Parts: sequence; structure tokens; C-alpha cells
Amino acid sequence: MRDVTAGSSVLELLPLVFADPGGARARAREVLGSAPPPLHASVAHQVLGIWERDFGDLRIALRHLRRARDLAARAESADREADVLATLGVALVHAGRTREGLAAFERGVARGTGHTRARVLFRRAYVWWVLGHHREALEDVRRALPVLRGAGDDIWTARALTLRATVHLALGAVDRAVADFTAAELLWDTTGQEHDKADAVESRGLAAFRSGDIPAALRLLDEAEERYAKLGTPTYMLSVRRCEVLMAAGLAPEALTEADAAIALLDRIGGQSTRKAELLLAAARAARSAGDAHTATDRAAVAVRLFAAQRRTWWQTHARLVLIEARVAAGRRSGRLVADAAAVAERLAAFGSPAAPEASLLAGRIALALGRTADAERHLAVAARSRHGGRPTARMTGWAAQALRARAAGSRRGVLEACRRGLDVLDDHRMTLGASELRAHATAQGAELAALAQEVSLDQGDPRRLLVWSERWRATVLAAPPARPPEDPALLSGLTAYREIAARAEGARVDGRPVPALEREQRRLEREVRSRTRHIRGAAPGAGDRLDVGRLLDRLGDGLLLELAVVAGRVHVLLCGRGRVRRFTGGPLAEAVAEAEHVQAGLRRLAHPGAAARLPLVEAAGLRLQELLLGEAAARLGPGPVVVVPPGALHRVPWALLPALRDRVLSVSPSAGSWLRARETEPPHGGRTVLVRGPGLATGGAEVPELADRYGGATVLEDEDAQVPRVLAELDGAGLAHLAAHGTFRADSPLFSALRMADGPLIAHDFERLARSPYRIILSSCDTARLASVGADELLGLVTALLPLGTAGVVASSAPVNDAAVVPLMLALHKGLTAGLGLAEALRDARAALPDDAVHQATGWAFAAFGAA
Repeated sequence: MRDVTAGSSVLELLPLVFADPGGARARAREVLGSAPPPLHASVAHQVLGIWERDFGDLRIALRHLRRARDLAARAESADREADVLATLGVALVHAGRTREGLAAFERGVARGTGHTRARVLFRRAYVWWVLGHHREALEDVRRALPVLRGAGDDIWTARALTLRATVHLALGAVDRAVADFTAAELLWDTTGQEHDKADAVESRGLAAFRSGDIPAALRLLDEAEERYAKLGTPTYMLSVRRCEVLMAAGLAPEALTEADAAIALLDRIGGQSTRKAELLLAAARAARSAGDAHTATDRAAVAVRLFAAQRRTWWQTHARLVLIEARVAAGRRSGRLVADAAAVAERLAAFGSPAAPEASLLAGRIALALGRTADAERHLAVAARSRHGGRPTARMTGWAAQALRARAAGSRRGVLEACRRGLDVLDDHRMTLGASELRAHATAQGAELAALAQEVSLDQGDPRRLLVWSERWRATVLAAPPARPPEDPALLSGLTAYREIAARAEGARVDGRPVPALEREQRRLEREVRSRTRHIRGAAPGAGDRLDVGRLLDRLGDGLLLELAVVAGRVHVLLCGRGRVRRFTGGPLAEAVAEAEHVQAGLRRLAHPGAAARLPLVEAAGLRLQELLLGEAAARLGPGPVVVVPPGALHRVPWALLPALRDRVLSVSPSAGSWLRARETEPPHGGRTVLVRGPGLATGGAEVPELADRYGGATVLEDEDAQVPRVLAELDGAGLAHLAAHGTFRADSPLFSALRMADGPLIAHDFERLARSPYRIILSSCDTARLASVGADELLGLVTALLPLGTAGVVASSAPVNDAAVVPLMLALHKGLTAGLGLAEALRDARAALPDDAVHQATGWAFAAFGAA
């Protein structure tokens, strides 16, 4: 065994603690077990103190470090004592004992000389950063760097550069930070400091985020986490940073879950008080973004108290901002809150914090709500300055403030211009995201601007303008297909593994065997697939086509399009067609949503024999729903075809149940723009017909053999041929596809909604890998049209995964259906298609051809035609 008591070997333990933390800890214990001299024992205790400080229990860390300090003094080594005092100072500050920690640094700076003193200054700079004293941090780094460079100390030079970059980021100087991170990384490549290298990757992730590149930030943070996992070290700071990125991506509930899990772990091991305070602040921000004002208030209040006790004024001020925001979200308004928000804005501006405009916007909002227009104008004018530069979120804040200023001044034109400019910023940002999930969630940041523009358009009494603004921020995720990597082996491998585990879990459930282990692995693989797709970067900025109302009216021909816009909680019907746009008033959205849920419950019951007595109740509910949703527009429809464009909250309405729509050619679309794109989509030349029959259907997919006879030469995939890779290959570019397979909807993760194939689930993520999805696709099982409403007014699920990829028409069900009753409906539907009808017309005729019993009627109502094919 190597002689770990040799002097040079013992000194190697200090750099080793950030190269191989576990190995350094074990060797330090060996040193202490060999009756070492005071100098060597001091090093060993310091190593153990660093390990416990960063990865374990702070109380144990402080005992080791005080022992290391005393042993250094006994060894009469001033530099050794200075070095330990610096490590002890960091630990004391992380424990919330700021005064003691800074005093330890004062003694360390006084005791150290030359190279050692420079290392002490670096660590004090780190503590200044933790405390939010950025100018002091930069000054200590400025003093330390020349000495560290002169000594050829690459490790500590790289650490100092990384710290300086991190401080620059806190001050909004992204370019300076990137330059320092780049220089540090070149130095790290020459060392074996694996923990420091992981920290460098994490820091680059933060820089990417500050530069507005969310996919790169998520990719780098995931890579850093993998590196930390190999070293067996916790990742508290990484959790704080990832929470920030997840919130910017619109994934606030996920951020809250991560922050709370990290807090629980810190509490369990007695970890750093400073990190706990930062995680509480992250959790408060996430809860506020997720609409949970109570949790946000609780977390922020504790964070404020902890930061105050730790003498971390910069952090405390940021936590106060979140606390005020949470209180306002909970309904509180007062002059005191205006003053508090204004004071926070002033302090943040003095700190040079990029969050200062948010605080000014908050003060202006509260003042407006109280009718204090002069105060509001003063604060909003300050916030509006951020609209011309900085990160997208800062510019969005500025344009929101400008829109509110214009509204207070009575300038409708000013409101619309500010809303347009703000949403343009968000468009550009959103299109840098390759994953449709992230694009959809990001739209939530524009919800207020879109709502303001809709309110002004309604006040102006211009239905055409209201239509344009209703479309401006609706179903934007469908405006362009999600970005596809050339071929990502890791993603393909993850999807294959997920499919295999999901199939095994399903088989175990059927057999009555336990599945917890399989479900855990399935969840892990879901996270992996989700992460890989989030790393994909989008195309060049740009939001795609804006709605051309004239072109829409022209393409409608003799038909009508009903767009349901929600303004201030009430449904407004925009009746488009015959050369004009008219507006009618519907009922309250909340009442319509409740009635739609009632109707859905009725349809679920009617899917089973013996519930026929409920049919009149369901039909009566359909009439009430019509009154709430269509109002007087129901009597103005005429005889032609109708396209319904509902808001996300109403996507589950069975539109064919409404009396005014029941017997007509009816289709549904997430937006007028997506219907227009579908209408103008050309079918593929010589498009193939593909029929797929998945396993476990109650009817065995009985319609498929008959359809195979109807479509001579169709590709039929069943039994072992109905495996996902083969199915995808045949679907790509097909003209018509019919999939008879069990459907499952995942409200928690809609892009994992699936159709069951022979080898496992075919999920929405799989469809996104198609170069072109089938021109027409029929999904004949339950719940295939169910969608999750996310972001501002976006919908995610199987249907919306298909529409941006070349599919012009889909038939799918938004409710559970009777399998046996589906077969005659599907056969009648295809009879119409082979006669040359479109999906909507063929579905109308197929419903009319069904038996008039309750089960068949409910089955017909549950299916809808989406798109325009």
C-alpha cells in the first residue's frame, strides 16, 4: 500500500477532494489512523471538513475544520493556518454564521503570504458572491488572479476565472462571463479535477441560459448531473440553476418538485443553510409561476428570514420580490405593497440585478389596481426601459409595462403595438426551442399580452381584429413542426428501452404480477427521453405565418368557421364566412367547462349497455352546452359545413352532440391558422393506404380485415408485424392510415400518450420522428383525441403531434367508446372515403348510418374529424 503518511502524499489530498471526493475522504481517514504529525493531521481534518461541508453535515464539517485550524497552529505553519481559516470561513458562512466566517477570513488574509494568501482571497471572493457582494468579490479575484497565474497554479486560476464568470452572470455581463468560462475550461482540460470539471460544465449551462439558449442550458446541466453522479456528490447548486431554467421553459411544477426534493435531502443530512435558503427561493419562484400563491408565500417568507440571518442582503432582496409577488397573486393590494415593491426595485437596481424591472413592473401593477395612476406611470416607465435590450424575459417585462402604460393612458393603439412587439420577442425565443413541449409551455409568458390585446379589440368592436388577436397566441406550437435531430442514437435507444419496459409492465399487470420496479424504470426512461428531446434546438427565429383573414374567408367557400375566443372569462363566438367576421356573445367559460365535464361523464356511461335511460339527459346537457358556447350564433349557421375552433379549456367538448351541429359536416381545429394550413396541404402522390391492428382489442380490430378487402393492395400490419419501427416506416408519407389499437392518454405527460403495438407503446414522441405523417389518419380507439391544455392556449397529445408534420385530417375519439360499436362506425366512415368524401363528410354520414340505440349514438358523438382533409 502507498505510504499515505508521506508529506507530499498528504498534501495531495487537498486537490484530490475535488477530483475524487470519495477517494480523498477515505485516504484522509487512513492518515488520521496512523498517528500523523500535527501538520499532516491538519490536512486530513481539513479534507474531511471540506467533504462534509460540501456533501454532508455542516456540524461535522465545523468540528473537523476547527480541529484542522488548531493543529495548524500547533505545527507553527502560518500558511497552513491561513489555508484552514479560509476553508473554515466558507463553512461558517454556509452555516449562516456570516460574522464569524468573515472574521476567519480576516485572520486568514493576515496570516497568509504570497500564493497561500491569493488562495485565501479567492475563497473570500467566493463568500462575497454567496453573500451577494459582487463588487467585493470581483476585487478579491482581481487581487488573487495575478499571483495564482504567476505561480503556475492552473487549478486555482481556473477556479478564480470560473468564479469571476459567475459573478459577471449575476450582474448580467454575459459576454464577459463566457470569455472567463472559456479560459477556465482550457485550464481544466489540463487537470484531473473531475469535480471542478463538472462544475465548469454546470457553469457553462448557466451561461447558455443567460444567453437565452434554453436547450443548450438543459443539455449542459444534464451532463453536469451525470458527471456529479459518477463522483457520488450531491448537486444542490445545480438544482437551483436547473429550477431557474425549467421556469423559463414554462415547466414551473417540475421546478418546484426538484427544489422541494433537494430541500428535503439537505434537511435530512444537515447540509448548508445557505444552499437551503437558495433552494427555498427557487421553490418560491416555481410555486408562484405554477399559480400556487400559498406555497410561494410560505417558501419566500422562510427564505427572507434565512437570508437576513445570513446577512445576505442581495439574496434577501430577491426573496422579498418573490414574497410580494406571491402576496399580490393571493389577492392582496395596498399602498404598503406598492411602497415595498418600489423599495425592492430601488435596491435591486443599486445591486445591478437584472430583476429590477420585474420589481418596478410589480409596483406599477399594484398601483394601477388601486387606481393610483400617477404612481403607476412612474414605476411602469422605469420597467418599460428594459424592453429594448437584454434577455427575452427582460424585454417581455418591458413590453408588458409599456402595454399597461398605454392602457392607463387610454391609448388602444399603444396597447396593441406594445403587445405585438412583446409577443414578437417571445416568438423569436420560442422558436429557438426544438421540442414541441417546450414551445407550448413557453407561450404562457405571453398570455397577459395576448389577453390585453383581445380586451382592446373587443372594446373597439372590431370582430376581425379580435379574430386576429385570438389567433395570435393560439396553437402556435402547430405553426411549425418540432425540430428533428439528424439521428440521435441516444434518443432512439431511450425510446426503444422505454417501449420494452412499458410492454413488460403492461404484461405484468395483465398477469397480476407486481410492477413497482418496472414502473420505476419506466419513469426513469421517460425522464431520459424527455431530457433528450428538450436538448434539441429550434430553427432560426420566426413565428411562421400570421393569419390572413381574407385568405381564410376565401378558403372557407360556402362553409363557416366558429372561433371561440375567451375574453375576461366569457366566451365570444367569431362567426367567419361568406366574406365577413361577425361576433356573438356566449356564456361564462367556467360554466361551459363544468357542463362539458358533465357531458363527458354521460358519454362514458352510455358506452356501456344498460345506460339508455341517460340518453335524454345527455342530449339535454348538449343543448345547455350549445347555449353557453354558441349563443345566438347557433341560429345563424345555415346549411353548409362548419369548422369549430375551441380554446384549450374546451377541447373535450363532443361537438357533434350539440343540436345545431349534429347533422352537418363538422370538423374541429386547434386554430383557424392550423385549419387553413391543413386545407392547403397537398396529399402525397400515389399515397399508400396502411392498416394497423394492435393487440388486446376486445373486437380484435374486426374492421381491419374488411378494410383490407375494401382497399386492395393496402399494407396490413398485425400480430408481430405491428411493431413500432415497422409501423413508423409504413406511416411515413402514407396517404391514409387506419390504426386500430388501444389508446392511453397521459395528462401528466401528454407526449407519452400512446397506441399499443405488438412491441409496446407507440407514443407522440415517435410520431415526431416522421419526415411526413400520413395525409389522413384514423385512430379508432378510446381517448385518442384527448389533449392536455398547456401554456397560454396550447394543446399537446397524439392529434397535435400529427398536425404539424403533414397530416391534414384526423378522426379520433375524445372519450371512452364501446369497442363493438366502433366497428360499424369505422366501416361506414371508410365507405364514404372510398366514395370520394372528405373525413368530416364521411363521419357525418357514418353517424347517420348507425343504429339509433344509445350505445351507437354515444359512440358516434365521441368521434370528431380534426383538420380539413
